Amino acid sequence: MPPTPILVSWSSGKDSAWALHVLRAQPEAWDVRGIFTTVTPAFDRVSVHGTPRWVLARQARCLELPLYEIEIPYPCTNEMYEAAMRGFLERVRRLPEARTASHFAFGDLFLEDVRAYREDRLAGTGFTPVFPIWGADTPQVARTMVASGLRAVVNAVSPELAPAGIAGRWFDRKLLADLPPEVDPLGENGEFHTCVLDGPMFSSPVPARPGRIVRRPVAADADGDADGRECVYADLVRA
Repeated sequence: MPPTPILVSWSSGKDSAWALHVLRAQPEAWDVRGIFTTVTPAFDRVSVHGTPRWVLARQARCLELPLYEIEIPYPCTNEMYEAAMRGFLERVRRLPEARTASHFAFGDLFLEDVRAYREDRLAGTGFTPVFPIWGADTPQVARTMVASGLRAVVNAVSPELAPAGIAGRWFDRKLLADLPPEVDPLGENGEFHTCVLDGPMFSSPVPARPGRIVRRPVAADADGDADGRECVYADLVRA
């Protein structure tokens, strides 16, 4: 039986990169056809993570995979987001190189509500969600990532959940040792996000490094309320 064609949801961070790596380690089961992500043209960045679009393009090149961008407006309500995703599903059905992909992979680990949302939105569409690293022990996965040679920069931090000072640091053993015990080592609760620049899933490193640290307001929720929250970002510059 031939391997199942699959597209990987790519946030630009370590969890999606590791999910892709796990799938590629099973070539008899999975045929990764490409990666997809939402981008905000108003900022020319990956949504939520804040990864510059030029870094995203280099990641795809180093992964040797097609990149499918899903543009969303700013601010973006949940209705707008879901409309953009429905449009993407139609694109996948039409694209010759991706149309046979019947499954989508996500790098979620343990947030039941997030998984349920993805499963609900894909129900009846003809596409099946897959969670390659679901239920994995996050401290162990974090250590395995670092040991594998994965190189990532902490490029977004929620200061109410994690120390703002980790923004711009490399995701390495020292960072894991410095994280407070209440912070998940993979930031699965939204404590922080990363941008992957090298690792076993890449053919070569992405030529980028941490740049300036900035604070920006969190985008308003669908009801227009951001509660005055801020996020600390580490910009990425060309190495």
